[in-house]
Amino acid sequence: MRKLIYLQNIIIASFSCLILIFGCSSSVPSSGKVLTVATDPTFIPFEMQTADGNLEGFDIDLMRAIASVAGFTVHFESLPFDGMLSTLQAKRVDAAISGITITSKRQQTVSFSRPYFQAGLAITVRENNQDIQDINSLKGKKIAVQIGSTGADFAKTIPNANIITFNSAPEFFQDLLNGNVDAVISDGFATLYAIKKGNLTGIKVVSQLLTREYYGIATPQDSSHLEAINQGIATLLSNGKYEQIYRKWFNAKPPQLPEKVEG
Repeated sequence: MRKLIYLQNIIIASFSCLILIFGCSSSVPSSGKVLTVATDPTFIPFEMQTADGNLEGFDIDLMRAIASVAGFTVHFESLPFDGMLSTLQAKRVDAAISGITITSKRQQTVSFSRPYFQAGLAITVRENNQDIQDINSLKGKKIAVQIGSTGADFAKTIPNANIITFNSAPEFFQDLLNGNVDAVISDGFATLYAIKKGNLTGIKVVSQLLTREYYGIATPQDSSHLEAINQGIATLLSNGKYEQIYRKWFNAKPPQLPEKVEG
């Protein structure tokens, strides 16, 4: 009798363990993979840090949505923008999303997902500046840019420009307001968003966008995660979730994105 009770207890305990295992596994993606994704939370509204330390922004929402449909979870790691590509090369993180423009130079060292955002560079000046109206007006001027950005690369093409580099947007916009530089070359969408929301006052964007660029999610070359990321983006584009996220942050219909761009 004791042996029968003992066997019954084993069966009940085993069944309880199975329930616990299946119950727990249903709350995580089927693959169980956790991807460490680098981001620089100073690029508003793509990634930013709230007062309580949480991350939010277009890129953050998009990456979480990709993870949801692709079957993995995301662990974000905050890194300076200029150190992201070297960190990817060293494979210390699995991916990076931080408004990273797809360029041929960057494609020599890292791989990119399909484009997830159409962007472009813009010139920003102090609100009372009437001298700088376009790219030709920047010759010989002091221009602020972010280290490692396409804005920094573009500024190098301007004759006699005095280029001043900074680690983040808040730093170079503050120097612009202080009168230490004549203009900033940076992402037009991020700048217009910050002006509209009142986070930046006393400055304005001049002329049209200087470039058309596409952002991609960067991974180490030959990453085993790239296919899942691409499939996730494709799913979000087809099921309407991408447009929902885009409208949340930019209050507009997103432009049509190509499946692939050459850097």
